[in-house]
Amino acid sequence: MAIPDGSELEARRLRTVTWVVILATVGLVFDGYDLVVYGAVVSTFLRDASQIGSVTPAIAGVLGSYALIGVMVGALLAGSVGDLLGRRKVILASYAWFSVGMALTALATDTTMFGWLRFFTGVGVGSLVATTAALVAEYAPKGRKNMINAITNGGIPLGSLLSALLAILLMDRIGWRGMFWIGSLPLVTLLPLAWFKMPESVAWLAARGRLDEARALSERTGVPLPEAAASPAAATSPAKAGFAGLFGHHYLFPTLVLGLMSATGLVLVYSLNTWLPELMLRAGFNAKGSLSFLLVLNGGSLFGALLASRFADRFGPKPVVAATFSIGAIALVLLTLGFPLAGLLAIVAIVGLGTSGTQTLIYGFVANYYRTNVRGAGVAWCAGFGRLGGIGGPMLGSLLIGTGMQLDAIFYVLAGIGVFGVVLTLLVPMSRSAASR
Repeated sequence: MAIPDGSELEARRLRTVTWVVILATVGLVFDGYDLVVYGAVVSTFLRDASQIGSVTPAIAGVLGSYALIGVMVGALLAGSVGDLLGRRKVILASYAWFSVGMALTALATDTTMFGWLRFFTGVGVGSLVATTAALVAEYAPKGRKNMINAITNGGIPLGSLLSALLAILLMDRIGWRGMFWIGSLPLVTLLPLAWFKMPESVAWLAARGRLDEARALSERTGVPLPEAAASPAAATSPAKAGFAGLFGHHYLFPTLVLGLMSATGLVLVYSLNTWLPELMLRAGFNAKGSLSFLLVLNGGSLFGALLASRFADRFGPKPVVAATFSIGAIALVLLTLGFPLAGLLAIVAIVGLGTSGTQTLIYGFVANYYRTNVRGAGVAWCAGFGRLGGIGGPMLGSLLIGTGMQLDAIFYVLAGIGVFGVVLTLLVPMSRSAASR
């Protein structure tokens, strides 16, 4: 059999990486859609008991957290399953799972059913987020890993932006149920395409000792084998994989700090995406105007993360994540200073960079911090344990609003959480792989 020359292998690699990035990004678009769709419809539930029954701010906060509990469960399960069974299988199963969950949620008739179906959907979303980041990190070329991660994870704020935009344009006509039906579309669109075009990870096959399969896939995709795969010691003396390696002495402290860092970021992401429209309604804006702030928040996240990722590839992700946490905290304080509408929208876009945009950078930081046979578990830990912050975000918002706290004081509380994120980021030690080099 003829051996492909370098230019042909590079063309194959480009096609493969392009497909991986496109499919991963579109998958995470629907994760972002799921993130915001509840925030877009919660005001309807609060004001119309005929939809799923009476919903108070406290109940709304709990309902918002059900999906996050599911995300946490799904991410933690995917950490073990993805490192043992492979990235591709988990990603395909996740597409099917959360699509079915969104469709069933559209049929909910009371708060109990709605909450359980949000939990069910969250399991699929969580497993997708954890596994996608690991696969993308293993296909992204060196020197562009943070940029590729930002493009892919940019699907999350893009989906959030899409959800807010569709709510503004369509919810008066299709209602909240129609919004959830839209979220089920991957079952008949993305899943069939990914079945044929989403490859397994070459690095994962090599790390599992399946070198013949890894070499065959490497030739077919143009993606080179990891350097360690050429060493006999890599197959005969493998380091601990999955969560066993994650919580070994090698990674224990950074794992704990990265988990707390992710949780802190997700408190900000989910509190704002769930409650920002309601906060702006209470500030005097109308329903569509308040949803516009959600649109701008996620637009700022998308473009801000892409810009920041260029600096992360150049200077490393740690100082950039610390900087974006700081920017977000400052912007939250600026929201209290009474700027005119144009100024408020610009500041909200910066808040998007410092919250959802920061979380995008955190996933890239984590995915490239760990070695291959621990990577899936590492991303799953930060996506799963981090969801404790996501679970707390909607509940924090409901607590602050339910106690009658003034709008400015709520933004000060959120800014303080951003400062805590800066401190945690600075505590993360140098990557062990970087230290060994």
